[in-house]
Amino acid sequence: MPANRSMFPRRTAAAIAALPLLTLAACGYGSEAEDDGTAKVAAGAKKTDGLDSVKIGYFGNLTHATALVGVQKGFFQKELGATAVKPAIFNAGPSEIEALNSGSIDIGWIGPSPSINGYTKSNGKSLKIIGGSASGGVKLVVNPKKIKSLKDVEGKRIATPQLGNTQDVAFLNWAADQGWKVDAQSGKGDVTVVRTDNKITPDAYKSGSVDGAWVPEPTASKLVAEGAKVLLDESTLWPEKKFVITNIIVRQAFLKEHPKAVEAVLKAAVDSNKWINANPDEAKAAANKQLAADSGKALPAPVLDPAWKSIQFTDDPLAATLDTEAEHAVKAGLLEKPNLKGIYDLTILNKVLTAEGRPTVDAAGLGTS
Repeated sequence: MPANRSMFPRRTAAAIAALPLLTLAACGYGSEAEDDGTAKVAAGAKKTDGLDSVKIGYFGNLTHATALVGVQKGFFQKELGATAVKPAIFNAGPSEIEALNSGSIDIGWIGPSPSINGYTKSNGKSLKIIGGSASGGVKLVVNPKKIKSLKDVEGKRIATPQLGNTQDVAFLNWAADQGWKVDAQSGKGDVTVVRTDNKITPDAYKSGSVDGAWVPEPTASKLVAEGAKVLLDESTLWPEKKFVITNIIVRQAFLKEHPKAVEAVLKAAVDSNKWINANPDEAKAAANKQLAADSGKALPAPVLDPAWKSIQFTDDPLAATLDTEAEHAVKAGLLEKPNLKGIYDLTILNKVLTAEGRPTVDAAGLGTS
C-alpha cells in the first residue's frame, strides 16, 4: 500500500483515546495453574534475557484461547524458566494497546483492527505483529421472531462490541455489500448499529433493545442460549473460511531488547496451539478453567461447546486477511488508507516453526524488510 501522511482513523481517534483503561485484572503468575503444578518454575531454571517477568495481555474470550491455555497449562512458564509470567486481562483492544504503549504489558493477544490502529497511530513505531493465534469464532446472531432471513436485518438494531473494532468493521462492510447505507460514526442508517460491550450484549438482547449482534465467541453462543439463532457465520465470507481474529503483538522496544524472551513466548504459543489441536476436549476445559480463574465464572456447556467448535487455532497470522480488513475499514470511512508495510515481523516465529520441521508462514508483503 502507498504511504499516507495521516495514518490513523480520522474519526475514531478521539473516541479511542478517550476510552478508559478497561483492564479487569492483572493476575499474578500461577494463580490458578499452580493448583496442579503445571506452571511452577522448574528447579534450577534460569531467567530468560535476565528478566524478572514478562507481562502478557489477552482478553477473556475463547478466541484468545492460545493465551488462556498457555497460562493454564504452564506452557509460557515452562519456556520462560525463572522469568515469571504476569498475565493481564482486558475487555477492549484500545485499552490493551494503551497498556502496550505504556509498557504495562510486553506482549499481547489482540484483534486485527486494534493492531492496525495501534500501528498506524504511532506511524509504525509502537508494535509488531509477531504471530497468529486464531481464526473464526464470529457470528451474526438474531432474534428469530424479528429476523428470519438476511434481508430482514434491514431496519433492525444490531449490536457490535465497539466503534471501529474488528466486528464493527466487519458488520459495516457486510451491510454495505447488501446495498444498505449506514453512517459509521453514529451507527444510524438502513441498519442501526448499537455499540455495546460484549458483557452486556446478552442483557440488551433479552430486554429487546437490540434485535441481534455481530459478535465473537463466546458472546454469540451466550445469545443463542437466550433464544437467538445464528444467521451468518463470518467465516463463510472469507476464502477457505479463514480470517484473522486474534494476533500476537509485541512492543517494538521489547522485541529489540529481549528477543530470547519473545522467542520463548512464541515457542509456548506454538506449543499451546499444537496441544489445543491435538487435544480439543482437554483444551476446551483448560481454557474454561482459566476463564473461571480470570473472571470468577466458567462458561456453561451449552455456551462453551458450540463456541469452541467455531474457532480454529493457527500459528499463521493470515496476513492477507488483515490487509483486507484494513480495506474494509477504509471503505467504511473509519480509516484513512494506511501504509501497513512492516507491521509484521515473523522472523522469530518462522525460526521456531523451522526448528520443529514445520512450514514457515508469510507476511503477505507486509513484513519487516
